[in-house]
Amino acid sequence: MNEFEKIINYNFKDKSILTEALTHSSYANEHKRQNLKYNERLEFLGDAVLSISVSDYIFNNCPDLPEGELTKLRASLVCEKSLFLFAKKINLGNFILLSNGERKTNGSERPSIVADAFEAVIAAIYLDGGMEKAREFVLSFVVPEIKNHTAGKAFKDYKTKLQEIIQRNPGEKLNYVLVGESGPDHDKHFVVEVHLNSNVIGKGGGRSKKEAEQQAAREALELMGY
Repeated sequence: MNEFEKIINYNFKDKSILTEALTHSSYANEHKRQNLKYNERLEFLGDAVLSISVSDYIFNNCPDLPEGELTKLRASLVCEKSLFLFAKKINLGNFILLSNGERKTNGSERPSIVADAFEAVIAAIYLDGGMEKAREFVLSFVVPEIKNHTAGKAFKDYKTKLQEIIQRNPGEKLNYVLVGESGPDHDKHFVVEVHLNSNVIGKGGGRSKKEAEQQAAREALELMGY
């Protein structure tokens, strides 16, 4: 346990909660007399802590991403595949307590088992040290991935792309016009048209004006063959 704590750079005040996070149900069943707790409940809590940590970060640090892209980005970061890759960086599989049967069938390398244990570790840190410590742990893995994502092709700044194309023709002018707004304050929907001079060349909707503008620009680019 001490070795694992050094790897994750966090020392538990309550070591038992770390043990629980690293205990698979197969191991607990194999040692029933010890009445061991296993990590399924912690996995449930860790999933929630992971989601709010990622959501909060990308909401505040990716201001130009529309809601749809935020959802896709979060999903890519909290999926089993990503969690398994994060867990491999800290050799988590080597520390999971598994039954002899699971160990012999390479359970320590099974994505579902390892990813679940990773979520359980998040929950353990949250319960032992609070939300900020859990958030620090989560972000140490996801921030590099977020930076790669937003620097790559996953997000297209359609407005900038459209502006660059229109600027090739001096005298042409783009304008975004809000033409619709509906829904209660907590769940607004906006509709925006993008005008080239006086002509409508695209229309889009979203939960913010920025998102609606991006979607209008995207439609304009598609209609223009880009």
